[in-house]
Amino acid sequence: MTTEIRIDALLPAEMAKRAEYVGVRKAETPVITMLALAVLAGAFIGLGAIFATTILSGGITISGVDGAAVYKTALPYGINRLLGGLVFCLGLILVVVGGAELFTGNNLIVMAWASRKVTTAALLRNWVIVYIGNFIGSIGTAVLVFLSAQYTFGGGAVGLTALNIAKSKVELGFVQAIALGILCNALVCLAVWMTFSARSTIDKIAAIIFPITAFVAAGFEHSIANMYFIPIALFIKGYAPQSFWTAIGKTASDFASITWRSFFINNLFPVTIGNIIGGVVLVAAIYWMVFLRPEKLNS
Repeated sequence: MTTEIRIDALLPAEMAKRAEYVGVRKAETPVITMLALAVLAGAFIGLGAIFATTILSGGITISGVDGAAVYKTALPYGINRLLGGLVFCLGLILVVVGGAELFTGNNLIVMAWASRKVTTAALLRNWVIVYIGNFIGSIGTAVLVFLSAQYTFGGGAVGLTALNIAKSKVELGFVQAIALGILCNALVCLAVWMTFSARSTIDKIAAIIFPITAFVAAGFEHSIANMYFIPIALFIKGYAPQSFWTAIGKTASDFASITWRSFFINNLFPVTIGNIIGGVVLVAAIYWMVFLRPEKLNS
């Protein structure tokens, strides 16, 4: 008797079975373990956001002219966004390779739920605990980064970029934020889906890079990433010293739209709704219907 050894990537039907298996394992994870891994994932996504913010700041040069600040774009918009998206991939790479629980990727547990291998209660328990853990990890990372004064680097360019990113996010329209959230998590879940085909760490990283780079470069909205992007701006706005504002030629009143209320109501709430729709409807439900629905299995 011989055993077949395969080194090629899994095919989509096999990926669906793996996604189902992974979904069951995630739903059955003990609460404390699940929460700890979720905190890690929030921190990992925060690290990707720090990397992206720093790289995006490379497109701005700040120089003083009679006490005022002059801003010059050093790179074309698309190239700058491409670089920001590429480095943001660090977050999901750490989650997938390092092992952590990310709310948006866990929308794929719906595949196991639809096959009745995971109960509704177990599904919702995972989502709620992981969402809370992601929030703790992201906020904690934002606090640590603020205390490090990393936002003052580049003559304040990093902090100014963080403020501008948050401002653009909290000023989105409600429907627009939902739509951007849908598009984002369709790509995130596709990235996670493709890692189910992987046979090696390099395979997983390669599967992640293009979808994640695409969503960041295109300006789509990721709820967990925004748990870092907006709070770090709130901390800068509320607690940065006067020397920072003098360096960038701005005042806190120039970012009046960045508030805790606008963070939760204008961005996090609609973006989370959009992320769930994008991950569940556009990815998990479709792949379950194609590869795992009972009629398909019976045939």
